[in-house]
Amino acid sequence: MKVAQVINVDFALRHFLLPLMRGARERGHEVVGLCAEGPLLDLPRAEGFRIIPVPMARSLNPVAQYRAFRALLRIFRAEDFDLVQGHMPISGVLARLAARVARQRGRPRIAYTCHGFLFNQPGPWWRRALSFGLEFGAGRITDTYLTVSAEEAGDARRLGIHPRPVAVGNGRDPAIFHPDPAARAAVRAELGARQGDCVIIAVSRLVRHKGYPELLAAVRALPPPCVLWVVGDRLPSDHGEDMEPLFAAAAAALGPRLRRLGYRTDVPRLLAAADVFALPSHFEGLPMSVIEAMLCGLPVVATDIRGPREMVLDGETGLLVPPATVDPLAAALQDLAGDPGRRARMGEAGRQRALEHYTEQKVVGRTLDLLGL
Repeated sequence: MKVAQVINVDFALRHFLLPLMRGARERGHEVVGLCAEGPLLDLPRAEGFRIIPVPMARSLNPVAQYRAFRALLRIFRAEDFDLVQGHMPISGVLARLAARVARQRGRPRIAYTCHGFLFNQPGPWWRRALSFGLEFGAGRITDTYLTVSAEEAGDARRLGIHPRPVAVGNGRDPAIFHPDPAARAAVRAELGARQGDCVIIAVSRLVRHKGYPELLAAVRALPPPCVLWVVGDRLPSDHGEDMEPLFAAAAAALGPRLRRLGYRTDVPRLLAAADVFALPSHFEGLPMSVIEAMLCGLPVVATDIRGPREMVLDGETGLLVPPATVDPLAAALQDLAGDPGRRARMGEAGRQRALEHYTEQKVVGRTLDLLGL
């Protein structure tokens, strides 16, 4: 079969879709990626995948979205795909609508993977209402409807968005993400972590909804043995408040206890060198970073929201705290920082849970089976 995988930006294709694309190709299918042009497409192209640039925009600008829709429609009519699978809220709606308009003789089949509903996110009522309307309408033309979160599969069914949503989860490769004592020693020496330091690590885009205002404030309230490593950058297409003033203030207060490492390709080594993983997001789908941390044997401190709360067993594999609050987050981090034995027990329990539920091979295989590939 000839398969189109459609997503918004190069970051998402590289970090979320590439394993699925590899799996489909290994089963003998031709797989083409469609997303906005960007430097992170170098890896899929180096692996031999054909990537077709589409002028995707992560905004509600109707002119920009019409431009992307027209581009998708032209591509679908020229390429004659057997299956089109869309991802992410806006690009997923556009992909499904263009595939439906281009459909002839029952092709292409239309699939969608929900990585989080916009109407479940904080924001103005009109944006949430518009999001629900688009999801409801696009659900009518979707043959196979998947979600990464079990809770959002329940939402899709309960709200009538689709009659048969299936939660497939997310997964990472335990051959890549795993405890690594050699890497731990080397990275901690490289980054100046001392013997008694408790290294808290956060891996995400540098945007407000990942909870950085709360995380930076919480770490400032912790005693000096606690160190924060921040891995990630802000995408050019990211919206919202600039985090730089907050990071500048935190850097002035924390000094060498705050290390900003930027976008890294050696995330498994960094995770193996840390002691606690933190993701105090305001909303999520089913975050890959939590899976990566669990596979590396880290206890996870996350917020009690859709996605993380079905991954993290509170008190067993990590701790859950209310979103957008500082004191409970600081208390949870302090609790783990002061108890290395508890960190080790939670980390091992989290690793076993991830090996059972969140491995790449299982998730990709199940997804391909549901897609009929």
